[in-house]
Amino acid sequence: MFSKKHSKPQTQIDSLIGAGTSVNGDLNFSGGMRIDGEVNGNVVAAQGKPSTLVLSEHAQVNGEVNVTHLVINGSISGSVYASEYMELQSKAKINGDVHYTTLEIQLGAIVDGHLIHTSAATQDKVVAFKSSTGEFKAGSSE
Repeated sequence: MFSKKHSKPQTQIDSLIGAGTSVNGDLNFSGGMRIDGEVNGNVVAAQGKPSTLVLSEHAQVNGEVNVTHLVINGSISGSVYASEYMELQSKAKINGDVHYTTLEIQLGAIVDGHLIHTSAATQDKVVAFKSSTGEFKAGSSE
């Protein structure tokens, strides 16, 4: 009753950045994407739709990554946001902050940054408290 239902990860790969391919610029996608090459720019999935990004052990992303499901075995230089699930496989290397809801880390994975747990329940709700001096909202600067 109180839990938010998670979307199923995409099992189908709709887009592929092949080995030896270098992309300069931001990538916006929906569905499933696999990167075997190099991306110099942000990789962002369509909001409100389930998405899966898979980075092979040879993949390199220099920019921010923002998806619902993420499997990493390559390297990322930039902040990483996975709104539902993230798996860091044994050759994963992240140089930046990792924002996650559910995280799985295999032996050998490296994170050079902060691990920041985010919860959909806490992101969506603001609670009003009443004090003796008046009303204010939690998290506000009043």
